Parts: sequence; C-alpha cells; structure tokens
Amino acid sequence: MTRRKVVVAGGVAVAAVGVGGAAAVNAFAGEATAGTTTTASGAETCYTLTSETTEGPYYIDADKIRQDITEDQEGIPLTLTLKVIDAETCKPVRNAAVDVWHCSALGVYSGYEAMSNGGGGGGPSGGPTDVPTGTPTGEPPSGPPPGGGGGHAEPTDDKRYLRGTWKTDRHGHVTFRTVFPGWYQGRCVHIHVKVHVDGTWTDAGYEGGHTCHTGQLFFSEKSVLASAEVAPYSTSTVTRTTLDEDTIYPGNGHEGGLLYLAYDKRHIARGVHGRLTMGVAPDETHDSTDTGPSPSATSS
Repeated sequence: MTRRKVVVAGGVAVAAVGVGGAAAVNAFAGEATAGTTTTASGAETCYTLTSETTEGPYYIDADKIRQDITEDQEGIPLTLTLKVIDAETCKPVRNAAVDVWHCSALGVYSGYEAMSNGGGGGGPSGGPTDVPTGTPTGEPPSGPPPGGGGGHAEPTDDKRYLRGTWKTDRHGHVTFRTVFPGWYQGRCVHIHVKVHVDGTWTDAGYEGGHTCHTGQLFFSEKSVLASAEVAPYSTSTVTRTTLDEDTIYPGNGHEGGLLYLAYDKRHIARGVHGRLTMGVAPDETHDSTDTGPSPSATSS
C-alpha cells in the first residue's frame, strides 16, 4: 500500500459549494434506477461497477482540499455532484477522498501549461505558427494525447486551478464547483476523477489508504455544442473531438461516466448542473491505467 497525503493550502479548507447562478432545468437525460444484476458467477450485486479508465499524464497528487476549484478561471459555471456507493451492497461510501481535475475552457491543464495544446490563446510557446489547411495526410503526432493514455508527466508549473479534493458525506455525496471544461486536440470534453478509501482525514489533509476507482466523466454532444457558442469556448481554434470519436470514452453511456446534465437550453451561460452515481469496489485497487471491461454504473 502506498502512502498518499494531500496538503491543505494554508491548513484551511475552502468553504462549501454554493449554487451560484446556475439554472437547473431541462435535464437532457431521465432518471435511471439502480437495479439488481447477476454476475457471471451467479452472485447478485445491487449496482454495476463504474468503468475504469486511464488516469492520463496530468494527475497531480497532493492537491488542494477544497470544493470550489474554479480560482480565476473563466467559463460556464458547473456544479458537479457525485455519489459514491459500494457496487455490491449499494451502501454509500463515506469519508472517501474524491479527486477531480480537468482542463480550462480553452483546453489547458494547470501544472502543465507549457505542455497543453489548448486553443484560442495562440498555443504553447515553441509550437507552429502557421495555420494548416486541407486534410492532414501525414502520421499523427507521436506520444500520448494530453489527458489520455500514457505515463505520468512531471508538472511544469505550480498552478493548481481546476483541481481539488473533497470527502464524501454520510450519504456518499461530494459536490464541486468549477467551470464547464473545454476541449483540446485528440480528446472530447471530460473530467478526471479518483476515489480513495481506507485513509485517514487529518488537519493536514488525507493520508494513507488506496485508490479504488480511477475514471473520467463525460458530457453530451448537445451540451458541448451549446457551450461552444459562449465565450471563451467560442474563441477556441482547436478542432474538437466528439464523444463518439473519443478513444477513451467506453461508449456505454452513464455506465461509462456520461454525466446527467441540467441547464437552461436557451441560456447555458447561466450554469450547468452535472451528477452521477459511481459504483465502486472499495476493497479493490484501481489507481492508474487499468482499463479492463468493468462497465460502469447506471447512475443517478
């Protein structure tokens, strides 16, 4: 078991999330009820395990203990509520440490600004300055796509916006306040998530335990298309990868991390609410790149 410790900036946790101006209407997806399923061995489980996906190269341990991870980032307000349950018993997983991290509205990851290929801001220094035309005919760029597969990359700066850790309550719920993510080359719009259990919460943060879930959360095409009409998303110059084109998304809907979303379709800039129930196996360890076929939760 590896030791994990998250340090609280200044020793004080940030205040709880507020709803802000986000409007919670016109949900795209209906409710789904978690039912009993039968495994190949004949054993009954009350919920389907949430799909494990790759951690990606831009994870930073020792993140900030906070619910509002927005900092000074521009974008559509997003309130993200996750419920973590034991897939076998359906009981909430209490006091788990949940990490979330994602790129900015223009596709840039904090801690890795020099390596990100976000759009709208001219791109990272040292990149090409000309604008390609026509259909590419050469080989795709080598190396892992940002936020996708591949090994871990060491941070290039000390910024930590759009990253945070918070603990689940007695009902297994955790809520973050952030902004709707943007997109970057090779990936659809997504949020990374980890769930840590069996550790100890101290004045300094979260220590010990193990990671029982590593996954990604995804957004419907309708919501992304709507966000693309709003600044600063509308200024992005990066060709967007759709949900169906993405190589990481398992393609199994809410079971694969597709969020339930609610917002005013005519005024998405006012805010979006996203939610999902994640069924995990608390006794197992899924801490990095294991992407085995464990279809995810029918989430509510």
